[in-house]
Amino acid sequence: MHVLLVEDDEPVAQSLRRGLIRYGFEVDWVSTGAAALAHPEPYDVVLLDLGLPDTDGLDVCRALRGRGDVPIIVISARSDETDRVVGLELGADDYVSKPFGVREVIARIRAVMRRTQPRTEAAANGAGLAPPGPDRYGSRLTVDRKAARVRLDGEEVALAPKEYDLLAFLTEEPGALMSREQIMEAVWDANWFGPTKTLDVHVAALRRKLKGAITIEAVRGVGFRLEIVQDDEPS
Repeated sequence: MHVLLVEDDEPVAQSLRRGLIRYGFEVDWVSTGAAALAHPEPYDVVLLDLGLPDTDGLDVCRALRGRGDVPIIVISARSDETDRVVGLELGADDYVSKPFGVREVIARIRAVMRRTQPRTEAAANGAGLAPPGPDRYGSRLTVDRKAARVRLDGEEVALAPKEYDLLAFLTEEPGALMSREQIMEAVWDANWFGPTKTLDVHVAALRRKLKGAITIEAVRGVGFRLEIVQDDEPS
């Protein structure tokens, strides 16, 4: 996924860029509104700071929205409700207040893409916009990210908060091998300094509670890979 990052604070931009690249995103970074509007390459989502040195980020947001439907996520130190409302009314799809973590930004990007892609496809097919629902994994498991609820065979599964966060992260890309570092940064925190044994404990809990619907493979020395159990696979 290609991200256009519009941010004039170099330390913030470099940190966010490194984090996004670590998770497989392609990132083009510009530091002014003029550069954002002149950027020639296609991109899938825009991360837009409001406090730009040459123009108000809200004006950039309005101009970008006038060009098309590319998702725009505002990232700003402005926490005033008025700025949030104006940004959303001008066409931004979401708003993240500074300070923020890479994990939060990635979650926002993925959530926005889930909301906008079905909308785009429905419009292309002449269909109406259907409200987003729980994500289904195989025939047995659903994850409702809006309500933070998990159901197995239609019955809600009681997960601890970090068990849910871990499942939500791993099911973003079923089959992908995630390193321990990626998981700890995404689910716990970029500044986690405790033992990673807690990760093994949470993985074991998910295996037990969701047995037959998912498998979580441990790759020695690397991390974990979640797979969805298909109907024709033995449980």
